[in-house]
Amino acid sequence: MPKNSGKQVTPAAGSGPGSGSGLGLRERLDGHELDLSLSGLSEAPVRELAALPKATTLDLSCNSFVLLPPEFCSLTHLIRLDLSKNQLQELPSDFGRLVNLQHLDLYNNKLISLPVTFAQLKNLKWLDLKGNPLDSTLKKVAGDCLDEKQCKQSAANVLRYMKTIQSEQDREKQRRLQVEREIEKRQEAELRAKEARERDLRKREKMEEKERRRKEYDAQKIQQLNEPKEKNYDGVLEKPVSSTRLSTSHKRHSFCWVLVKVLLFLLFCTIATVVMCRKIELPHKQLCSTVNHLYEDALHYLQRNQALQRMLRSIPFP
Repeated sequence: MPKNSGKQVTPAAGSGPGSGSGLGLRERLDGHELDLSLSGLSEAPVRELAALPKATTLDLSCNSFVLLPPEFCSLTHLIRLDLSKNQLQELPSDFGRLVNLQHLDLYNNKLISLPVTFAQLKNLKWLDLKGNPLDSTLKKVAGDCLDEKQCKQSAANVLRYMKTIQSEQDREKQRRLQVEREIEKRQEAELRAKEARERDLRKREKMEEKERRRKEYDAQKIQQLNEPKEKNYDGVLEKPVSSTRLSTSHKRHSFCWVLVKVLLFLLFCTIATVVMCRKIELPHKQLCSTVNHLYEDALHYLQRNQALQRMLRSIPFP
């Protein structure tokens, strides 16, 4: 890649490092090559570079870059990129978006590792990582870049190594996702089991409450049947009568009612016999003779007994 003659280019007064007018990027474009080396840049003018898609070869060597902004990875038109002799400590995590990159010079920076997306630079054919404090494994994989063949071999070896790391990270990511899914499934199962237990508990409590209320209702009904309450003539509730007293009273009442029926039957028979003996022509029969004598004696006794007459008069008849 052609280098600047050595003269440092300073931005125009009043213009920052990202100003296209200050840097005069279009004026410095030579065909497809844009040389910004030795320009004292600490930030890459990404917006101005994105406006120059013809600049597929970009030289940013010998500046003061410590980090490249994430937006730098949008310069997907780049084919050759020289970032040598800067202070880069790391590359953007999306550096692999520069899929058209074929030539990459990272000589003499402060890189320890490369982003995993570096494996996506499938068109990379040339790579120089010399002069960086790389970790031992990456340094061994990269090897030297002293001639064209070694630099091409370095690009192939590093891409293969980064693809291995990417595959391992993808597998680890899938494993973590699987573990997370299993944890989520287990949590969902535990939650469903807990909800089912709570539903069963509520259902059981509801059934127990219903059974308790039913028993209370049955007990109240039994108590009402066993201990009926009656009102006296004043409308005051009397004390419940025990079942034993009710039974005895019921038996006594039944006996009295039977006795009254028997007496009424005898009275009816007596009256009928008297009527038959007095009105029908059976006065000479022995039974009628006895009945007539008894009737006449009773009538004679009643006529003579004044007290009994007063008592009969005092009885109110309807």
